[in-house]
Amino acid sequence: MRRREDSPDSSPPRLETRLRIFAASVGSAWTRAFARVLSSVETSKTQATLKSLPFIVMAVVAVIDLGSGPTAGLLPLLALGPAFASVACGPARTTLVGAIALALCVPLGLYNDVLWSPRTGITATAILGVTVASVLASAGRLRHERRLADVRSVAEAAQRVLLRPVPRRAGPGIGVAVSYTSATAEARIGGDLYEVVTTPHGVRIIVGDVQGKGLEAVETAAVVLGAFREAAYDEDRLQGVVNRLENALTRELSGEQFVTAVLAELTGGDRLTVLNCGHPPPMVLTADGKHWFADPPEEALPLGMGSLKATDPVPYRLPFEPGDQVLFYTDGVIEARDGTGRFYPLVSRAHLLAGDDPQLALDALRADLLRHVGRPLADDAAMLLLRHRAAPAARNAA
Repeated sequence: MRRREDSPDSSPPRLETRLRIFAASVGSAWTRAFARVLSSVETSKTQATLKSLPFIVMAVVAVIDLGSGPTAGLLPLLALGPAFASVACGPARTTLVGAIALALCVPLGLYNDVLWSPRTGITATAILGVTVASVLASAGRLRHERRLADVRSVAEAAQRVLLRPVPRRAGPGIGVAVSYTSATAEARIGGDLYEVVTTPHGVRIIVGDVQGKGLEAVETAAVVLGAFREAAYDEDRLQGVVNRLENALTRELSGEQFVTAVLAELTGGDRLTVLNCGHPPPMVLTADGKHWFADPPEEALPLGMGSLKATDPVPYRLPFEPGDQVLFYTDGVIEARDGTGRFYPLVSRAHLLAGDDPQLALDALRADLLRHVGRPLADDAAMLLLRHRAAPAARNAA
């Protein structure tokens, strides 16, 4: 096509040459950049606008050409129609747009008195070439979207198996809420993990963070959760559960990989035993509005580093009176930064957890976290909230 445009027979004016070059370039790099920007927005309104855009562009080109007089020479810009069609339209609609662009060459060519001139033939050839390329690009985009839909369905199935929905209640008067935000694009799960299991030994909880990201982190999280679900029923003490997790990871992990985790056991209305393995300490929110971080009495190494441990992690008790809450979280929450580099101020946002419904309160905290960052998170962020609901009834009865 370029060789035909450069032939001496046509001798196009300088303006027309620039316009043809612009139309050809639109069909390649600029259109792909335009598509990347707009493809991130998937609302139905935007999709409808994108599907109408090729017709709008061709109508604008025709109106400007008619209004500018016969010497404007805007025919090459009709190639914008099929070029834009590849962004949101299927192959059939893209072909229709190309046919309309070719059809518009006839009246506009008559108006400009160039219908049978070489430049009109060059323009028609350019439109035909852009249409063919756009149809191929549209077919490839649809195949990619179908593959992406398949991957999403598999990811959702994996999420249901790996991170099962936790019960909204963990015993009489104990409410539970969870929140998970993956840092991986198009993913619903990542390297953070959580689970709540009701066992003969009480309600047992784990919240953890696998070192690294991607599929390898997901596989490690699956190992931890599988071992925890089994050990939580079998072991009498939390230390036994930790030992089982350590053994499972020793078989699976390689190199210097590890998993930070905090385990908790609720055996009574006001008794919460915690065992921390190198994980950020949970935040306790009391019924009278106070909040503090429950640091372990002794620092312990993460799971997967058993060969380096001198002593086992020491369990400790947390107050869990009526009206109290305990927030377990991963470092993706407290290490989230805004545009200026400020970490997320979890302590100053504790008031967001004061809502009546634990899940709605935790959703409000998650929304505030995302607003603080203002962009996709750099790391997975999981939160699990335990709430002792019995405060009003217990105190009124007293």
